[in-house]
Amino acid sequence: MEFINLKRQYERLKTQIDKNIREVITQSAFIGGRFINELEEKLAAYVGRKHCISCDNGTTALQLAYMAYGLGERDVVFCPDMTFIASAEPAYMLGIQVVFCDIKPDTYNLDPGHLEKQILRVLSEGKYVPKAVVAVDFLGNPADMEQIADICKKYNMILIEDAAQSMSAEYKGKKCGSFGEISCTSFFPSKPLGGYGDGGACFTDDDEVAEVIRSMKVHGKGKDKYDNVRVGLNARLDHIQAAVLLPKLSVLEEELELRQAVAKRYDEAFRGKLQIPYIEACGKSSYAQYCVLTKSEEQRSRLIQGLKENDIPSLIYYPKCMHEQKVFRYMEAGGAYGGFPNAERYAVCNLGLPFSPYLTKEEQEKVIRTVLHIFS
Repeated sequence: MEFINLKRQYERLKTQIDKNIREVITQSAFIGGRFINELEEKLAAYVGRKHCISCDNGTTALQLAYMAYGLGERDVVFCPDMTFIASAEPAYMLGIQVVFCDIKPDTYNLDPGHLEKQILRVLSEGKYVPKAVVAVDFLGNPADMEQIADICKKYNMILIEDAAQSMSAEYKGKKCGSFGEISCTSFFPSKPLGGYGDGGACFTDDDEVAEVIRSMKVHGKGKDKYDNVRVGLNARLDHIQAAVLLPKLSVLEEELELRQAVAKRYDEAFRGKLQIPYIEACGKSSYAQYCVLTKSEEQRSRLIQGLKENDIPSLIYYPKCMHEQKVFRYMEAGGAYGGFPNAERYAVCNLGLPFSPYLTKEEQEKVIRTVLHIFS
């Protein structure tokens, strides 16, 4: 059994994916090309943004966002304490201070109440300036964008949506990736919209910001790549990745509905026995992963072992909070200041179960039977 079955997805889309890849190779159009342009146009329309600027990975997308808004050494970015390091890493690399915030105990997303407390703490200390919030749609579950946006407006801060796991998800009728001044996503293979390698994109409605990012992703180019008007990166999306992503985008909505059906079967089986994902009534998760919470770390270990004995893969997603990462321990702004009980509980109790639009009912029934037997 595959944890995420990309092989079945390829079998379904093989004809078009192979055709597109052959075209790229036959024409030797490896940098830039028509599939890049088509992908950016279709993604912008799908998400509901004016601009989509593709790049080489999701981490770079966030770095480009920080650079485009000119964030620097006296600035603070607020980030959930439970996320992948890429949400905070590029800010730290640029010398920006990162302050972590606890998550909500049910959605596992950024807690707006704790966010505001951390903002007020930074303001009271007076050494750094709160400049941006990175709102992560954790596991594909939309963050509380409305409340977070209100806080950003109140304190004159930039809202950056980290939609790395939430392509196709929705919040109040709008697609994830459409919130904040800018949003970023990843095309890592396991994502809801994933390529066959790394890739990412930034989304914005701001013409000037879009122009700056397009320049920065190609060495800060001006009128051409030999006219360099700013410091930039070599961060283009490979043409072959765009060729792969376009057929996948064409079935993304159908896969979203298949994900809902798989999640619903898990929900019905495990409700009352494990903590299952909680999706707000106004949201629709892309279920990049389906993670349950056990009552304790010991109980999780027993579940992992039982699944392994039955040849069922599982994954801890993620095992450590951001404030516990060694790299962040000595930040001047005190990224680890305060308690993070919800993030810490999630870290020791979470477990991802096999999940994809192509998980068969028979496979899922095996997972369910095994889990229920372990807890019986």
